[in-house]
Amino acid sequence: MNPGHEHQPPQPGPQPGAQPGPRPAPPHQGPHQGPPPAGAPGMHPQMAPPGPAAPPQAADQAPLYPADQAFAPGGGLAWSHISKRFTWHRRIMAALTAVPVGLVGGFLVFRGGGTLGMALWAAAVLLAVVLAWIVAELAYRAYGYAERGDDLIVTQGVFVKRLIVVPYGRMQFVDVTAGLLERWMGIATVRMHTAAAATDAQIPGLPAAEAAQLRDRLAQKGEERSMGL
Repeated sequence: MNPGHEHQPPQPGPQPGAQPGPRPAPPHQGPHQGPPPAGAPGMHPQMAPPGPAAPPQAADQAPLYPADQAFAPGGGLAWSHISKRFTWHRRIMAALTAVPVGLVGGFLVFRGGGTLGMALWAAAVLLAVVLAWIVAELAYRAYGYAERGDDLIVTQGVFVKRLIVVPYGRMQFVDVTAGLLERWMGIATVRMHTAAAATDAQIPGLPAAEAAQLRDRLAQKGEERSMGL
């Protein structure tokens, strides 16, 4: 033994036939800074942020028929549509007409044609009701209007489409009408009257507040154009 060196007892080694014990835990090294190892539980690859939505295809913007291009408002404007309550107004009016006509006609047909005639009459009335139900929806979709700089354009028509151009300077007066059922449903009809009856136009099925605002705007624009003339 050398002087100045402290004697250290020898470390006991593993005994023959003994099972190795658990290894001591390594010292804490702080949070892992690198990417997570592959296959680690609870780890998911980073998802890329979603890209911008694809623009609508040109086919979606194309008119249903080539001739529909003649009925576009132009100038980058879009059609303003009427209220959906217009559809139910048309259907209720059709039902109020079909019920008495169907009952009276069915009674007369039954007296003259018996059971077979009554069945044919009932089928005809049912078909008319179904057609009126469908046409009411088509009429709602066909109506539209747009306010341009010098005129108002109105489109309408289910089987025959029509476009009416009403210059503001030619309007004589604008009125708003509403029947009993329309008032109960909260809608009204705006009518534009001009010197020529062929250019008169109407916009039915507008909410009452919107109808009043449109009436005031059209009256003001008509006065401004007439004073300019």
